[in-house]
Amino acid sequence: MDLRYDSRFAGKPLEMAMKTKLADGSRDFDFLVGSWHVRHRRLDGRLLGSTSWESFEGSSRAFALMDGRANVDDNVIELPAGAYRAMSVRAYDAASATWNIWWIDGRTATIDAPVRGGFVNGVGMFECDDMLDGRPIRVRFTWSAITKSRAHWEQAFSPDAGRTWETNWTMDFERVGPA
Repeated sequence: MDLRYDSRFAGKPLEMAMKTKLADGSRDFDFLVGSWHVRHRRLDGRLLGSTSWESFEGSSRAFALMDGRANVDDNVIELPAGAYRAMSVRAYDAASATWNIWWIDGRTATIDAPVRGGFVNGVGMFECDDMLDGRPIRVRFTWSAITKSRAHWEQAFSPDAGRTWETNWTMDFERVGPA
């Protein structure tokens, strides 16, 4: 669900939509704590008009920190060219009632710009401005279809400040055990 197309949030930037949330979202990522098998699909080329996807497996273990107001996950991503490790760090900002999420790629030890957002009606949307191959883009992470045993994540890029989006990576999580 894109908050901008939900009638309650039409025309509002993501930040304004998130401020309309009534509930404290500090426990929104509690579902993720534990061990997961992950099925990945990744678009071969990003913002290049590609329609070819590669599929591969992986695993993730997530741990809560700071009484649930932060968490970290350790990921094994089994790309066809070789496996690598990566991690996410998430922290809840009570003042804005939003989460910040940083992705750390183990191949380069780089930390991506944090996406920021939260959950509305069980769907989490997180966005930021970033760069891809020297050009500005908008990045969006979306969490959806969350149950005790499953969750879905997508990454999308926008080359035009959010007017259009290309989904380029999806992950389907299946719980395999506690953390």
